[in-house]
Amino acid sequence: MTKEIAISLKNVSKCFKRYVHPVDRLKELLLPGKSRADVFWALQDIDLEIPKGQTVGIVGRNGSGKSTLLQIIAGTLTPTTGEVQVKGRVSALLELGSGFNPEFTGRQNVFFNGRLLGLSQQEIEDKFDEIASFADIGDFINQPVKTYSSGMFVRLAFAVAVNVNPEILIVDEALAVGDVVFQHRCMRRMRALMDSGVTTLFVSHDSGAIKTLCNWAVMIHDGQLYTSGLPNRVIIDYMKLLTELELELSPVDVESQSSDRYNSVDLRCNGVYVNSQSSNVKLTRRGNGKAVIEEVKLLNESEEFTSESPIFGFNEEVTLLINLKVNQPLQGCIIGFYICDKNGNEIIGSNTLEENQKIGKLSPGDRLEIEFKFKLPVRPGSYSLTVAGTENYTSMTFDWIDNAMVFQVLTPSTGKLIHALVEQPMKVNIIHEKKLTTNIKIGKTNIKV
Repeated sequence: MTKEIAISLKNVSKCFKRYVHPVDRLKELLLPGKSRADVFWALQDIDLEIPKGQTVGIVGRNGSGKSTLLQIIAGTLTPTTGEVQVKGRVSALLELGSGFNPEFTGRQNVFFNGRLLGLSQQEIEDKFDEIASFADIGDFINQPVKTYSSGMFVRLAFAVAVNVNPEILIVDEALAVGDVVFQHRCMRRMRALMDSGVTTLFVSHDSGAIKTLCNWAVMIHDGQLYTSGLPNRVIIDYMKLLTELELELSPVDVESQSSDRYNSVDLRCNGVYVNSQSSNVKLTRRGNGKAVIEEVKLLNESEEFTSESPIFGFNEEVTLLINLKVNQPLQGCIIGFYICDKNGNEIIGSNTLEENQKIGKLSPGDRLEIEFKFKLPVRPGSYSLTVAGTENYTSMTFDWIDNAMVFQVLTPSTGKLIHALVEQPMKVNIIHEKKLTTNIKIGKTNIKV
């Protein structure tokens, strides 16, 4: 059955005019026929359909067109060309306190924004206590908004946005503001909205939030739809693009390197060679190529491997072997890894520096084998391995390989159900206090107390 489409964009573009001098805008109005502006296309030919109930993360560099896209969907901007269809009540948190009148009190702004969103006076009154409780700004709810801190601003704005029964919720970087407690509250509320079928568009530079909250993702680059797909896949493509752009801006790193710098390096994963340039391989690698990871092995407790997709027992100790070849002089070297769940969230990870194994300067032709030993106390299921290397925390990675391999973790032999991502041994004590009874004799009668 075809899913109902909540948001549809067909060939949507948005053009802005930029004037060198403010007076040029007036001259263009008084003397039509001659353009005095530079044309800037913030969006170009965007085709996008979002089914009802889907949570979509939108990623991209600053200035890529993400906010313009959200404003067009919310109706606060009109596209230059194309067609936009939005079905359902839209609640948008586009900018810090957007839509708030700074002279009004928080209470007045709640009612004002509620009416703009189509709620009746009675509906807002019924929801006001819930909104005020969520915002948790105390007596400031009765003070003018212009006296609020940025954190209070966004708390109230978010509280209104998520408590007016939206059918479509649009959030642009709002979760980056506020204390940790409020951020957790926002995450819980957004999860509840997602579970109730609210269509959600979520812009964030926090890749963890995108992978955790969203079931689909879109990347915007230079005003165009660059890619879309499952969140982890899009985040990987986004990070790869950022690395490529950084390489283009760093001629020192790019010297003697090219886009096919890994063509001669077939990554060996558990005895199987995998060409990183092959189109049918899911792994993605990026880096400046000063050194390359040539081999990755994941061994069981007996330090053996049997297949390309290993299977391990619950909490089994495994050995990760990473073989490195140096192509250019390195001032230092840090090798690390992540174990990720199926959504790309990092579950287990470390590196040589954090484990107090410092690697000094390396010369071209040097080779290293790095060994990590750790257990897998994780929920049964499939996991992926990401490996990477860099000179230091501030420099670009010389090799980063996403999804170097996928492996399975089995159910505990005890049959115990693992409810969280990671299982930790624990002791549980139960103290059962019995009610004490006392006999009190009054005359010839015994009374139990």
